[in-house]
Amino acid sequence: MDIFKIKENIEKILDNNKAQNITSINLKNKTYIADYMIIASGTSSRHIQALSEILVAELKVLGLNNCRIEGRESSDWKLVDTQDIIVHIFHPEKREFYDLEKMWSEEIPKEKAMI
Repeated sequence: MDIFKIKENIEKILDNNKAQNITSINLKNKTYIADYMIIASGTSSRHIQALSEILVAELKVLGLNNCRIEGRESSDWKLVDTQDIIVHIFHPEKREFYDLEKMWSEEIPKEKAMI
């Protein structure tokens, strides 16, 4: 499955499970850690946890078996690492505090791309 199709599937899974303010950022030419970053908000600690678990389970059905969840001990943030796409699921206040959209949306010259 190509990366754009995976990104679309992740966005659809998050949307179908009532994630809020889903944003995708193209990381190509900005970093080598992933091709895309998807950021979404959950409405509660349980919702954030459920979104991360559902996402990993549904991606496994699609053949992505190496996904993992980071931040299991956190009640207001989870990261799902799909290798080519990083998914952050935040409580809205934490999302606003870290403001990853602003940080990663700026253009970075390729020769300065982070590893």
